Amino acid sequence: MKNAATLMTLLTVALSACSSQTSAPAGPDTSPQLSAQTVTGCSTTNLAQGKSATASSTENAASLSAAAAVDNNTATRWSSAFSDAQWLQVDLGSSQQLCGVTIQWEAAYAKTFQMLVSNDGTTWTAASPVTSSTGGTQNLSLSGSGRYIRMNGLQRATQYGYSIFELQVFGGTGVTPLPTSDTPDFGPNVSIFDTSTPIATIQSKLDTAFNAQLRNPSAQFGDQRNVFLFKPGTYGRVWANVGFYTTVAGLGLNPDDVTLNGSINVDSGWVYGDEKNATQNFWRSAENIAVVPEGGTDRWAVSQAAPMRRVHIRGNLTMGPSNQDGGQGYSSGGFIADSKVDGQVTSGSQQQWYTRDSTLGSWSGSNWNMVFSGVGGAPAQSFPNPPYTVLGGTPVSREKPYLYIDSAGKYRLFLPSLRTNSSNATWPNTPGTSLPLSQFYVAKPSDSAATLNQALAQGLNLFLTPGVYHLSQTLNVTRANTVVFGLGFATLVPDNGVNAMSVADVDGVRIAGLLFDAGTVNSAALLTVGTSGSHINHAANPTTVQDVYFRIGGAVAGKATNSLIVNSDNTIVDHIWAWRADHGNSPTGWTVNTADTGMIVNGNAVLATGLFVEHYQKYQVVWNGQNGKTVFFQNEMPYDVPNQATWRSGAKGYAAYKVADSVTSHEAWGLGAYSYFNVDPTIHADRAIEVPNVAAVKIHDALTVSLGNVGFIDHVVNNAGPAAPQPGTNTQPSNLISYP
Repeated sequence: MKNAATLMTLLTVALSACSSQTSAPAGPDTSPQLSAQTVTGCSTTNLAQGKSATASSTENAASLSAAAAVDNNTATRWSSAFSDAQWLQVDLGSSQQLCGVTIQWEAAYAKTFQMLVSNDGTTWTAASPVTSSTGGTQNLSLSGSGRYIRMNGLQRATQYGYSIFELQVFGGTGVTPLPTSDTPDFGPNVSIFDTSTPIATIQSKLDTAFNAQLRNPSAQFGDQRNVFLFKPGTYGRVWANVGFYTTVAGLGLNPDDVTLNGSINVDSGWVYGDEKNATQNFWRSAENIAVVPEGGTDRWAVSQAAPMRRVHIRGNLTMGPSNQDGGQGYSSGGFIADSKVDGQVTSGSQQQWYTRDSTLGSWSGSNWNMVFSGVGGAPAQSFPNPPYTVLGGTPVSREKPYLYIDSAGKYRLFLPSLRTNSSNATWPNTPGTSLPLSQFYVAKPSDSAATLNQALAQGLNLFLTPGVYHLSQTLNVTRANTVVFGLGFATLVPDNGVNAMSVADVDGVRIAGLLFDAGTVNSAALLTVGTSGSHINHAANPTTVQDVYFRIGGAVAGKATNSLIVNSDNTIVDHIWAWRADHGNSPTGWTVNTADTGMIVNGNAVLATGLFVEHYQKYQVVWNGQNGKTVFFQNEMPYDVPNQATWRSGAKGYAAYKVADSVTSHEAWGLGAYSYFNVDPTIHADRAIEVPNVAAVKIHDALTVSLGNVGFIDHVVNNAGPAAPQPGTNTQPSNLISYP
């Protein structure tokens, strides 16, 4: 108990503080005004005046309420309880583009705070960085839009609460609007051809791009980017060898609007010192085009991150490298969607493959794991002999956006519609809508992250032309139905440890065609979709992540704790490759290019179709959300585990695919996990897949392989399934048809 003198001293201090906080009597409005000179492009109309305001707390509800901070009277104020953290929130009545705020602090001000915006008053995104304050009148630029705005006080400057005389909010972009065009310049890495272009010119450009990569040890992780776009029409003999970071695509509304006679060709033989191997044919694509293959068969011997989408092969397709009898190595892909092959598909040396929503003449070949969903002409279900996993339809799908040119010569991006239990190709006459490119900011690699965020805040979509973009700040996607589209493996590199991209928990965002390449300072995450803990139903209009790739190391000694975090319910993850590099132009190793987890799913009813995740140092995939589904999973565990104890204490390593113990409903089809513990071949992983033992958590058609019998995986799912390697065999799959 304090003595009387102490109590008197404290009372004197408290009364003095209250006296110092007493405002002048009410009179004419003397609150500061934010002018157009303060933040260029801001309106001077105070959007918050007289609007409904709420707060986390009030010191005195009768005289210090939240409403007093927006009443245009500097004789009144809001004051919070005397604790951290506290907030003051205003309902602007409708969604507004915001560019500035003025806060007139009372003596009890925020030492640090942040401005947040929301469209629903529940899910919040940052409109400013965390900001320091010295009190008084403070003008702050904003970037974002929303119906609700919140001052989120993080740390008080005094022993009292947070107190504001007036909070003024101003609309507008805050900057000169960025330019847009329906006929933009796509930059020097994009070549556009029409039928009047001499075939010799086309062939020369294709050859120049590819030949620069032949036996070039730096090409696999280089900065070169090449996109070859063909306007509608039929083209004579074109032989397109497709190398690293190369895209060949048609600009028609349907694939058959553009026909190449010749080949879109991927083979082995390009890499010096390992010319008989196609297992590194990464980062290339063919899209929205028809091919009449020379000799009747087209070759697409790819591995990861090499999609074929909306392609019509008017003949046969083979997916192994040429001259296999001559000793050329395996290929390890791959992915086809929304395509048609009139003849036979031969998988050749492919270790695993996933084909979705396509139409095939027939299919021949199998090795470890061939998965089909919604594919006309697919073989019958027969796993493991032969290893065909077949679903009649894909639970949910929405095809990737694609670029086309209309009859007026203007460029548009087509946005296919959502389908459920889908099958076969969507075209011709793909259902959907299209957006003119005038609704996009067509970005160049020289653009800063601030410019890209300005475009998003301006209400534009992003169209990233080919190249490498360095980001000094997180790209914040806050608007529903925003499209972020990368052409030609547009690459995002977060600098100084920032997270590369964050997507709000809103409807219908489409992220497509990007390579996230971790920077040398560790990022907590490369891409985050949605808000942690939020569960808004997006089933009618989900966010999609398509042909998005994550790389930790290879080009540089990259570091990122997590690659992809999915918080939004109903998200569709349609073909990703998350890869912690085992080789590259830059050194790689256990303590060099560090990364815990490839994908963490916290959202409910999330679907992954085509999930490739490799070499992460803990769980490759962690699935915390309920009612999740995966169709096709391919994984290699980390090669470079130094020893058993370093990898994990108390257990033998980490499973590749982990469904959290709290999950009561989950289902997955066609999963494969492989070991190659080449640093210490005695390493064991006690299981490839770890799931809770409940009836509604189901695994179908899973396998493990010890590559070259280097290292051990003791079980397939939990304690079920045979070990790999199997005694007396070499690189033989260990299969489990179902669990439980």
